[in-house]
Amino acid sequence: MSSIDVKGAVKPGERVAVPVGSRGIANMAKIVRAIVDYLKTVGAKPFIIPAMGSHGGGTPEGQTELLTSYGITEQSMDVPLLASMEVVEIGVTEDGFRVYLDRHASEADRILVVNRVKPHTGFIGPYQSGLMKMLLIGLGKHIGAISYHTAAVHMPFERLIRTAGQMVLERCEIVGGLAILENGYDQTSDIVGVKPESFLEEEPELLARVSEMVPGVPLEGLDLLIIDQMGKDLSGAGMDTNVIRRKRWIGQEGDQDEVDEAGAPKRIYVRDLSEPSHGNAAGIGLADFTSERLVAQMDREKTYINCLSSAHARGAMIPVVCPNDRQAIEWSFLSSGVVDPTKARIARISDTLHLATLEASPQALESISAGADLTELTTAREIEFDDDGHFVPFFIADQ
Repeated sequence: MSSIDVKGAVKPGERVAVPVGSRGIANMAKIVRAIVDYLKTVGAKPFIIPAMGSHGGGTPEGQTELLTSYGITEQSMDVPLLASMEVVEIGVTEDGFRVYLDRHASEADRILVVNRVKPHTGFIGPYQSGLMKMLLIGLGKHIGAISYHTAAVHMPFERLIRTAGQMVLERCEIVGGLAILENGYDQTSDIVGVKPESFLEEEPELLARVSEMVPGVPLEGLDLLIIDQMGKDLSGAGMDTNVIRRKRWIGQEGDQDEVDEAGAPKRIYVRDLSEPSHGNAAGIGLADFTSERLVAQMDREKTYINCLSSAHARGAMIPVVCPNDRQAIEWSFLSSGVVDPTKARIARISDTLHLATLEASPQALESISAGADLTELTTAREIEFDDDGHFVPFFIADQ
């Protein structure tokens, strides 16, 4: 906060909006509390607003509920929390796209942006998830999310960011930004202060730093990847596409609906939905198989709103629904050409955010990615099922 001279930019008595997103960012509640406490020391009157586009069902109540699940409330932060889906239009870009801003943010004297910088699950380029995305899609609320994602189907995301983002920076009182960087263990690595005039220049440099720390499944050409749970708190796409190597996104480079990266798993089975997702199963369509349990937890309205607003209908499509884990494995083998199950290349992870530990069949370990450094924790053993065909907990994290 000192590095971007907040004291010099904010006058005593000014109202400062602190937008907070919907991602499961490590230490987010502590970071937000530190921000508002610092603003109070300079005499400002901070308040928090949900800045998460169409998430939370696209309603103030849903977005407030998401922040509450992260420990961010009026009581815990000791500042007002103003949730609304109302926006004001601040201009139209040279390409004809309208630029929107949360009404409460527009009424504030200043806005201090905070967000994690990381690779996006759909878009590529120098600007992905970060401060600029928060300015546009986060603070643009539901209507902004629809507008920008629609625009990104027809034009490079970088151009959209530069034109619309520059307009927000020029026409709104942005005091600065705090860019949160995380390492491969979902831990805070660094928090960088960025002055508003440096957003466009510095964010690509921060993205490059983070990209070197992004984790992945270090096994090539799996027959089956089992993911214990997906969720919006774990990835914007429910399952991080950079980890599973499936983009399947209709975007600025055309219809990539069936394009997987080299070495991607042939089949993916996702078993459960995280509780902090509050039923939003956006991204479930990235999997080939899922469980009856996950589908029962799914709030279709929230899921549909999120996926359709982001121009990603495929993300809401429900895969083959399996009655149990045994059936999911058998069907995945049947559909991918596995003849001898004893030679199948299988891996299992808890989710795409926590990858320090994974389980893999001996055959899968024959195709370790270049540069991977793995340590064997246990010897191989057979997968066990209970009488209902579900896994008997055998994942390392379950022990």
